[in-house]
This record gives sequence, structure tokens and C-alpha cells, in this order.
Amino acid sequence: MPEGRKKRVAIIGAGAAGMSCAATLANHPDRFEVTMFDPESQTGGQATSISIDEKKYGASWLNDGVQGGSAIFRHTFRFFRQYGHEPQKVKLQVAFGKGRDNFWTNVFPSPLVDQHSKEIKRLGSVLKSIKYLMPILGVMPVKVILKLFRFSDDFNNKMVLPLLALFLGTGNQTPNVSSVLLERLFDDPQMRLWEYDPDTLLPNLPEMYTFPNLANFYRDWAKDLRAKGVNIRLNSSVAILERGKNGVVLQVHQKTSEHESAAPAGPPEVFDEMVLCCPADEAKKMLDRNATWREKYVLGGVKFFNDITITHSDSDYFQSIFEAKYNPSLTAEPSTRERKDQISFAEQSRRCEKDGWQGFSPMYFIHGYKSDPDKIEMGFDCTHYQHQFRENLGEGSEPRPLEEHVFQTIFLNDQQKHLWTWNDIDPSKIIARKWWHQFGHRWQHYLRVVPGMMFINGQNHTLYAGSWTMVNMHEIACISGIAAAYQLGATYEPFDDFAEDFFSKYLLVCHGTRYKRGKNKQT
Repeated sequence: MPEGRKKRVAIIGAGAAGMSCAATLANHPDRFEVTMFDPESQTGGQATSISIDEKKYGASWLNDGVQGGSAIFRHTFRFFRQYGHEPQKVKLQVAFGKGRDNFWTNVFPSPLVDQHSKEIKRLGSVLKSIKYLMPILGVMPVKVILKLFRFSDDFNNKMVLPLLALFLGTGNQTPNVSSVLLERLFDDPQMRLWEYDPDTLLPNLPEMYTFPNLANFYRDWAKDLRAKGVNIRLNSSVAILERGKNGVVLQVHQKTSEHESAAPAGPPEVFDEMVLCCPADEAKKMLDRNATWREKYVLGGVKFFNDITITHSDSDYFQSIFEAKYNPSLTAEPSTRERKDQISFAEQSRRCEKDGWQGFSPMYFIHGYKSDPDKIEMGFDCTHYQHQFRENLGEGSEPRPLEEHVFQTIFLNDQQKHLWTWNDIDPSKIIARKWWHQFGHRWQHYLRVVPGMMFINGQNHTLYAGSWTMVNMHEIACISGIAAAYQLGATYEPFDDFAEDFFSKYLLVCHGTRYKRGKNKQT
């Protein structure tokens, strides 16, 4: 490249990964000329918001894709705060299953917890075994590990698998995920969402965070990137014509409106480097005959599934499959002072607090199918979970009637529609439907895809970013975009020791590059 000329970078995809990559490159306007393409009419990818009736539901907006995370989301939160959008703390309450034989929660002990008390304690030892024998046990599917250590099917299907599915977004592929994810859910400082509790499995009311209005945040982020010189081209689909010594040749189909079906092809455009921040299957399709055998092998190892989220206000349907209200018959014996306190908290009249609710007010739910116990559907009481509803009520207020709550039910894998209960939702109470294309964290993903990333990243003027490169988290998407920019020569700006360590580990695993504190990659 001629000395003094800016490096022309094409970013395909304007979700969290693409925006993070563009933001990092935009810190060097003298060195990079950045163009970002996305087929949608807005930035943000799956991080979306919808408008709802404030008079009817108590808030004017709802995050309907990505909803929140834990304190480990340092890079995500930093981007939020740069534009005045603050994540809000919430004491998380969850409810798994329905009925005395199936229900358990992190708020108070239930008979199911007592029934499996010995297995809960034994799981702690198994987590340690997975940690210390990581190369062998870590890659094994969770279902194999649970069988190997002789846990009961009841414990697996009602407690372990639903927990992993809900918090890592692994859905109905949970039995097939690597057991390392189970261990890291509890033990890894970079991924941990919970502290393991030998009595009830989950600790009482862990601290999580809900995201700000994502549509507004991504709008503000895009506006700032444009002001910094990033050319954001929405409603644009891309075809990769060539990758060679001189860079990458793209042909862009630019729609003149959001609803236009046939987009005219523009002239070929040449870029020095390309960052594919789209799902792996889309990247593979775009590369087509230009893909190397390594890219075909790695990208082809990512398995995607089509899920649908139905946002609705059908409280009768929601209560028919989830335990949405406190029921004293679901409590276990208050055998310790701690248990008595937990039950006493659950029995209290519900009151709004800044960081959650007094009294039993579950936010995350799991429902298992009787006919296929290791398959699930997930639910959210968004009125309990998302902070804007509490802010509008005010601290100390009673909650809105359950009939005025906004719920989400997520139905997983459209190849298993015969199990879904979606036809039981009152059509008049459906607010929105949205399909998602989600990757499954199968054990093969951690044997084939993640270790293979370093062998395709940076080859043929192409880098890859997105949560699919490791774990389905908004934070991983952000880190992956920053890492791609770093590999192109942008500076990583340390702001937090924990975040810097997380970034360095991702860089090593997915790019094969060792990050040294205080030193940035030279290109």
C-alpha cells in the first residue's frame, strides 16, 4: 500500500461486532477509511427495540432482542456510557418449571431442590473436575458428562439443562454444548453469571443489568460514527467478487428504499481489507467460490437454528405454563435461618424497588415439554425485568396487574414446531413477532470452529467478528469487533483490568495473537 494512503476497510454487518470494529478504527481517521454495509434499515443487528402503548403497558418501549447481561459486559457498558445510555442494575429472579414436582427458583427453596440436594452438592465436585481436566472433559457434551457422573435424568432435565439454556442462550441444543460452558457459567471470572450454591444451586437474587433503549443507543452510536467519517451504508447487500494481492473487490446492491425487493448492482468497489461481521453461514455464502478450504471447514461448522420471539400480554397463557405468582405450596421446609428469610421475602407484598422487586416477582422462565423433556421454551416477564417499567411506577409502588404486563415467549428451532405452544396465545394480545437466526453452542463448535478461527482470521485480507466466534453474548460480539480492528493496526485502549484481560484472551484464542499490556499491534 502506498505510504501515506489510508487503509480502506469494508465492514460487512452493522450489529454489535461491526459497530465496535468501526468505532475502534474511527479513532484513527488519519489511517483508516471505513465503510460499513448492512442489508437492514438500521444498525444494531439483533439488539433491537420496539414501541409499545405506554398507557396500556406502563412504558413506551421494549428491548425485544438482546435484553441484558452481567457485570462482565465491560466493553458493552463502556460503549453505552459514551453516549449517555446507562445500564441498570436488577436483582434477578428466575422460575423454572411448573407444579410442585417440577418447579424451582433462586428466590426460595422448593421441594424439587430438596429432592435433588445430594446431586446439587455433587455437581460442585464435577465442576471442579471439568476445570482441572479441561482438555478432556471440557469438550465433551453436557449430556455425556451428566451421564458419565451418573446424575439422574430428572435433575438434568429440570435443573441443569434449563439453567444453562436460559443464561447462555443455548436453547434446545443445550444437551449438545461443551461442558466447559457449564463450568464457566459458575467458575470462570470472564463468563461467570452465578456463584455456585451447594444448597439451592443458584444464589439468592444475583445482580444483573438491563440494557438501555437499544434502538436509541445504536442510533446515537451510528450518528457519532458518521460524524467521525465512517460511511454507513444501510439497505445494502454485498457480493464478494475477488480477493487477491491488491485487496478485496465487492459489488454492492443498494436498495433505494427499505421495501424495495430488486436492488440494482453498483460498480465494483475495491478495499484493502474486509471484516465479515455477519453470521458464519452468511459469510460462507458471500465468499462462495472465493472461500478457502479452511474457511469452508470452519464456517461450515457453525450450526444455526431459526427461533421466534412472540411479544404479548396474554397473562392467562403465560400462567398456564409458568409459575408467575407466589404459591406457598411450592416452598420447601424452612430448615435454616437463611431459608426462612428467603421464604419470608417471597411472601411479602410486591413493591417496586430501583433494582428489582420486593416479593416473588420472577423475570426469567423455562418451560419443559412433557413429551420431550430435554426440549424447552423460554419466557420473560419484561414488566418485571426491564427497568423502564419500574422507573415509570416509582419506588414503593405496587406492580401493575398481571393482565397489563408485557411478556415474551421464545420458541426454539422451527424444525420442532410440533412441540410449540404458540397457538395457545390469544392473537388479539400479540404485540410483535420476530424471527431470529441463532447459532447453537454444540460441542463440535468448540472442537472445530473456535480453535479454527486463528487459521482463517487475517488470511486473504479477511477478518471475522461476531458472537458466533465464541459464545452468544453481546459482550463477545463487541470484543470480537475490537479485536479485528486491533489486528488491522488500531489501538486497543485499556480502561479496566478485567476488560483488558478478557480482550487479551479472546485475541489469543480467535486470532492467535498474544496481547501485551501497554503495547499495540504494529502493521
